[in-house]
Amino acid sequence: MSKRPARLRRSQLSVPGSSEKMLKSGAASAADHVFCDLEDAVAPSAKVEARDKIAWALNNLDWGRKTRCVRVNDVHTEWCHGDIITIVEKAGANLDTIMLTKPTVAGDVIFVDRLLEQLEKRLKLPKPIGIEVLIEEVEAMENVKDIARASDRLEALIFGMGDYSGSQGIDTREIGGTGGYPGDIFHYARFRVTAAARAAGLDAVDGPYSNFKNEEGYRNEARKARALGMVGKWAIHPSQIAPALDVFSPSAADVARARKMETAYREAEARGLGAVQVDGVMIDVAVLRLVRNTLNQADLIGM
Repeated sequence: MSKRPARLRRSQLSVPGSSEKMLKSGAASAADHVFCDLEDAVAPSAKVEARDKIAWALNNLDWGRKTRCVRVNDVHTEWCHGDIITIVEKAGANLDTIMLTKPTVAGDVIFVDRLLEQLEKRLKLPKPIGIEVLIEEVEAMENVKDIARASDRLEALIFGMGDYSGSQGIDTREIGGTGGYPGDIFHYARFRVTAAARAAGLDAVDGPYSNFKNEEGYRNEARKARALGMVGKWAIHPSQIAPALDVFSPSAADVARARKMETAYREAEARGLGAVQVDGVMIDVAVLRLVRNTLNQADLIGM
C-alpha cells in the first residue's frame, strides 16, 4: 500500500460489536469514523458471536462516507487471529481498517500485516485494508517510532490513555482526566505519539474521555490534542461527536483566510519573491506549510 488513503478522523466513535442496536446507531451517526469493538466493550463470552454481528453490520448497513473500522483483540489473546480472519472473510470488501490493540513491538503490527496480506490474496479483495494502532502500554511508548514504521498499511496512531495510565501507574480518577497533577499529565505521551505518527506520515488521534456528561472537559482535552497536531479524538458516546467535529474542524473564516494567504504567496512566488505581506502577516514558505495544513483539512472535509 504505497499511498495511504486520506481519511477524516475528527471523531472516532466507539460501538460495541455485541449490540446490533448500537451498530445501527453508529452507522447513522455524524462521526467521521466508527470502530466496531471486539475488545473491551465485549465480554469474553460474547466475542465470537459479536464477530458475526459486526460482519452483518458492515455488509448491510448504510455507512455513508464513514471510515469502517473493527477494533480487534491484541495479539497475545486467543481471539486476535480469529477476529481478523472472520471479519475479513465475511466482510472484507466493506472494511476500511483494522484497529490493533495493545501492540508493544513492531512485530505485533507485522503479524497483522501478514495475516491481512494472505487473506486479501486468497479472497481477491478489491482494496487493501489499513491498520490503526493503539499506543496504550509503556513498552509501546518506548517503541513507538518502530511501531509507526512497521507496515505500509499503517494509517494512524491512537493514544489510549486509559490502559496507558494503568500501565504506567498513573493515578487518575477517570479515563482522560488529569487527576491532581499540576499540569497536563498526558502532554509528553501525546506529543511523543504525535511526533512519531507525523514522522511516519500517519494520523495521530487522541483517545477517550470517559465522563461523557462533561462536554467542556472533553473539549479542553480535544483542544490540547489539536494544538499538538492530532487530527481527532475518540467519542465513547454519541454526545461527544459534535464537540469533536467542532474542535477539529477549521472555521469558514480560517479557511477563507488560508486561501487568501496561499493565493497571495503564489502570486508573489511567480514574481520571484520569497515572501509577501497579507493583512499585516508576513507569509513565507514556512508559514505556507501551516496554511496548507488548514487547506488540506478543508479539502478533505469539503469546505
